[in-house]
Amino acid sequence: MAYLVAIVLGLAFGAADQFLGSRSITLGLWASTAAQVSAPWLVLPFLVGLTQQRSRRAATLGLAVSVAALVGYFAMTYSPLEIHPWSLHRFASGMVALTRGWYNPMYVLGGLITGPLFGLLGQRWRARRWWVSAVLVAGVLFLEPLVRWAAGRLMPPAPVWTVEVALGIIVGAIFVVAGSASRRVTPT
Repeated sequence: MAYLVAIVLGLAFGAADQFLGSRSITLGLWASTAAQVSAPWLVLPFLVGLTQQRSRRAATLGLAVSVAALVGYFAMTYSPLEIHPWSLHRFASGMVALTRGWYNPMYVLGGLITGPLFGLLGQRWRARRWWVSAVLVAGVLFLEPLVRWAAGRLMPPAPVWTVEVALGIIVGAIFVVAGSASRRVTPT
């Protein structure tokens, strides 16, 4: 059941991300920029891993949700909702072309690596309040705009990145409070 939930969640997340990004004409430039934010793609497998007690299962669920999110993203890109006429042949050839084009092979490889890793980090936080998990998750939110700026890939509008940094600070504070609270609890 956990795998089915992870797959459905991943498909919905990927499709929603693509759909949001394609609506910049009607919603404004922020929609396209928000859809390009990478951190949620790492937080998603972390959250799935957070539900697990065993590390191997957390890693495989992290992989499952990441792969499903990529499939959902690519499927939405080449769907009738994105003004592509529907036919199985057109859809299949479009999906293959999408996974091979632009930077997409790098994104697929990244998802195959980071999905299990962040799933495991979620489980490690759940099981041991492992500080590395907290630093990495808050760090991807807090530091992504800085990394994009250094690489020359920080897109406007700035409020999108301000929100991401603010979320990184909030998530970091939540980790600090939760980690401190768990240390104060003494085993009986």
